[in-house]
Amino acid sequence: MADVRTALRRRVTQLLAQRKDPVVVQTLRSTAAATIAYVVALQLSSEPAPLTAPLTALLVVQVTLYSTLTTGIRRVNSVVVGVLIAIAFSVLVGLTWWSLGLVILASLVVGRFVRVDEFVPEVAISAMLVLGVTQVANTAWDRVLETLIGAVVGLLFNILLVPPVWVGTAGESIEDLSRRMRQLLLGIGEELNATTPVERAAARLHEARRLDNDIADVDAALRQAEDSLRLNPRVKEGLLHRIVLRTGLDTLEICAVVLRVLARTLTDLAKARQDEELVPEEVGSAVEELLAHVADTLVSFGVLVTTRVSEDADAAEERLTNELHAARAVRDNVADLLLRVVLREPRQWQLYGALLAEVDRILDELDLDHRSRRLMEELDRHSRERKEKRPRLSALRERMGV
Repeated sequence: MADVRTALRRRVTQLLAQRKDPVVVQTLRSTAAATIAYVVALQLSSEPAPLTAPLTALLVVQVTLYSTLTTGIRRVNSVVVGVLIAIAFSVLVGLTWWSLGLVILASLVVGRFVRVDEFVPEVAISAMLVLGVTQVANTAWDRVLETLIGAVVGLLFNILLVPPVWVGTAGESIEDLSRRMRQLLLGIGEELNATTPVERAAARLHEARRLDNDIADVDAALRQAEDSLRLNPRVKEGLLHRIVLRTGLDTLEICAVVLRVLARTLTDLAKARQDEELVPEEVGSAVEELLAHVADTLVSFGVLVTTRVSEDADAAEERLTNELHAARAVRDNVADLLLRVVLREPRQWQLYGALLAEVDRILDELDLDHRSRRLMEELDRHSRERKEKRPRLSALRERMGV
């Protein structure tokens, strides 16, 4: 009986987690919006089956309010332009093989000029569908009406039922990335005190290179989160949240590049010291401890970046400060030990120096002062770009003290 209750609780927990998944939310919202658009179009359109309305609503409703507004406007624009082109060609030449080719060519060219971006093919599709139907004039205007109904329903759906903010999903992705980097560093540290085959060191290097794919996935989640913060009435200081997350990911991306270089340095050491430890025995434990501190620092940084509550942020900042202090203290000890080794046995001095330099780069990127400067630079850049893009609005906001 206890096993059944445990399984039931686990199943409920999984269902609640799926309820917050962007794919599940998008599926439910799109289905509801398309159904509502079809019902409205049945009342307003003369077509017996006005499927253009639910189709447009299905395409307009996106995960975030910002993308819905921008996508809806461009999609309506593309469909209306395609219908107008079809009306013009039907009046002049009708439907033949060469007029169809001209319609497609004109639609694709005009679509570039009206700036519908990724919906340029939609212009040609709309034109072909309308051109191939009898009673083109009536059908064309019914199609325009259905398109407007679908777009309006999609826009109102996301305005009245504001989509959720996906910052939590992006934050989890950033924290997972920092933990994967931590596991890689810990794995590298465990191999320092043993004879490491070149193949194993090369495998660590390939693992470090695969972090690029992880960063691309996190970047996609972060872009969705940034869109969910734009024009969302639920969010205050959306710009600041976007900059905090974006600069945090940029820092982790730089650290991933340095980590890849560090793995390459250790691979070169494995080639040069095939019958020995990667680093001398008296230094191995200290270097392993140093990499462990750097690994913990990466996780503390990921937690700090994704923490929004002030009390939790203060605690995360204190943890990061302590980790950085401990890492730098161990780093200085490792530098002294490596210096003694190099003076006694200078064979791989350049690789030992590169190892320390790469650790220094990671610690410098995670430094709180460096992060504060980076945030201020990004805020200044956004403010400057906004003033240049909308000078009158910016002047009015300054005059009003906003």
